[in-house]
Amino acid sequence: MRLGVVQVQPGALERVPELVGRSEPDLLLLPEYSTFDPTGLPADDVWRRATTVEDFAERLARLASERGAHVAGGFLERGPRPRVYSTAIVVAPDGRVVGAYRKTHLFDAYGFRESEFAEPGSELSQVLDIRGVRVALAVCFELRFPEVFRELALAGAELAAVPAAWYAGPLKEEALRVLARARAVENGMFVAVSALYGQRFTGRSLVVDPLGVVVADLGVGERYAEVLVDTSMVSEARRLVPSLQLRRPELYRRLCGDGRRD
Repeated sequence: MRLGVVQVQPGALERVPELVGRSEPDLLLLPEYSTFDPTGLPADDVWRRATTVEDFAERLARLASERGAHVAGGFLERGPRPRVYSTAIVVAPDGRVVGAYRKTHLFDAYGFRESEFAEPGSELSQVLDIRGVRVALAVCFELRFPEVFRELALAGAELAAVPAAWYAGPLKEEALRVLARARAVENGMFVAVSALYGQRFTGRSLVVDPLGVVVADLGVGERYAEVLVDTSMVSEARRLVPSLQLRRPELYRRLCGDGRRD
């Protein structure tokens, strides 16, 4: 599967066709907060500027149709006023929404409180089959929760697609790189992060292979990169280091409740 990763500023979706050029990826990944930056806005203002799944899907559907690609991206979805969800959807080439996920772990860290305007989702991502690759979604801050990616891997995910709005700050770019590589290595899976670029955001979108090698780093600026996702690498990584089979859930009582999960 050919995976395309887009790095743009908030609200710059109109730039995507130009950045992608004549490429025709199978899956095109866009950032979190694709339509606007909510930083510092009162909750009611965020709600007014947020949109619905249907409206955002319509924007992605045009791109999906033009490229013959699945398109995934994140946006702020209106919930019960004045609350929103940080939602990621996947739109098929025919315009259908084939996957939707509401961010379950909100960014209340580094002095930011996403929970002041957003509600968390209640379920992890489904796993989708896109051109023969099993793909699941996670969003931004969830890179700091290895449990999320382990659950997705156990559900069969071979690629974790991560829309992100990674805030800039001391060592934040390094943290993004380390976390993406860790989630890839410990689960033997591809991890792709499409991160916003701009005044408040790092850029540095990246794709990591199942052995932890960074195969694409978009640096700074509005950029596009394309990589080949080869699922044989997932099989080989999990054969070499069968971490998923060597787990001992009976020892992880605080994590797994009574420890009887298999």
